[in-house]
Amino acid sequence: MITILTVDDDPHIRELLRFYLQKEGYQTIEAVDGEEALGHLEERRVQLAIVDIMMPNIDGYELCREIRSYYDIPVLMVTAKGEISDKEKAYAAGTDDYIVKPFEPKEILFRIKALLRRFQLVNEEVIHIGNTIINRKSYEVKSNGKSMTIPLKEFELLTQLASYPNRIFTREQLIVLVWGNDFEGNDRTVDVHIKRLRERFAANEEDFSIKTIRGLGYKLEIT
Repeated sequence: MITILTVDDDPHIRELLRFYLQKEGYQTIEAVDGEEALGHLEERRVQLAIVDIMMPNIDGYELCREIRSYYDIPVLMVTAKGEISDKEKAYAAGTDDYIVKPFEPKEILFRIKALLRRFQLVNEEVIHIGNTIINRKSYEVKSNGKSMTIPLKEFELLTQLASYPNRIFTREQLIVLVWGNDFEGNDRTVDVHIKRLRERFAANEEDFSIKTIRGLGYKLEIT
């Protein structure tokens, strides 16, 4: 059974989410703040976290960063903070999706289902996107039946984006994920590699495209 962790200091929100999630067949765990949530994550196996931003002790931004550092699960932020600057900060912290309160419970459910479907791609050695096949084990890409060998960093960047379709990554996140914390260059490196990938896969626009999200970063969008 899929277990979802809901983290919110508002008991009414937790109760509402519990009702709809359990009705849909999910098992739920609840926490009132990030500190309690991290305790649950250490003790229980969780497949997805729903996280509020404004909470005591450890807020949603910091909790999201902790989850992204130590756990390989999707995060959905549910918050009253709807400004673009708030969303930018949330995606920079590593959230996979973002929804503003008040929300429709049905929207939460279909976003959860989309995240869980998308996340299954991460654990697969072979990623299929239309006629494009990315083999994480052999570092090979097949496009329309033809094998391609591309530079390692381009391959790793493509794989990172393709593993989380429609998730926005900031340039800073991609630097850390692909080049590592000790990389001494700047985020212009990401732009250059994205440009090369777009040129290399220009004929694959029926499968996917790499979109620039102004002020945020990049995402791979399945066509």
